[in-house]
Amino acid sequence: MLLYRIGPEGFYAVGDESGDLRVLHSDPFEVRPGGWELGRAIESSTGLLAPVLPGKIVGCGRNYREHVEELENPLPEEPVIFLKSPSSIVGPKAPIILPPESQQVEFEGEIAVVLRHRLRRASEDEARAAILGVTCANDVTARDLQRRDATFARAKSFDSFCPLGPAIRVDPEIEGLEVITRVNGEERQRAKTAAMTWGPIELLVYASRMMTLEAGDLLLTGTPGGVGRLTDGDSVEVDIAGVGVLSNPVEDWRRG
Repeated sequence: MLLYRIGPEGFYAVGDESGDLRVLHSDPFEVRPGGWELGRAIESSTGLLAPVLPGKIVGCGRNYREHVEELENPLPEEPVIFLKSPSSIVGPKAPIILPPESQQVEFEGEIAVVLRHRLRRASEDEARAAILGVTCANDVTARDLQRRDATFARAKSFDSFCPLGPAIRVDPEIEGLEVITRVNGEERQRAKTAAMTWGPIELLVYASRMMTLEAGDLLLTGTPGGVGRLTDGDSVEVDIAGVGVLSNPVEDWRRG
């Protein structure tokens, strides 16, 4: 089951792989899917928004060995957790804007986990039960600024640096997911959750020790090897089977 957020109102709608959508009258963070009340059918061409607006975005860096090696970083002994500004979120087809402060903006295709309810010092069972679903994310990063700064916040948080969508896959098989990233139609990244150093459940347990995670919060689970620079005119796709393809054009800020 796929959960979309549709424009311009920001209502939720429910669909499947066939593309048929119906307005959701229930709160997906309060009511389990079996109890959802569905309304009228709507056109699948209705404008799609980012499928969630989290209070916070928790990222995990260096969670795939190949990515650690390509950036010439040491392998971490525990998860590398950072926060990314919610104002960086954009939806499908919205442009990624290359800011003047960076000369090296890179894509990072990722599996993003959306929380159904609050987590604090969670067990693995509690963390698994708190997952509403997963969506595609592009953890766009100003790599030159990331190398200069002691923290990741500036490099990760420019406006448009967190495309999400097109939908939330509700109650997925977390362990069997695969993320693929393409730039201008060419595959650049591909990896399964099995290749992560710490899986999504482990990351939720770990993060919930340091901070309370709330309903709608987003966990970015790390990017595989193969990251690369974005340039004006590029098109980036992040693809997770069963979720859909998140596609965003790239524009230099001067074009605006």
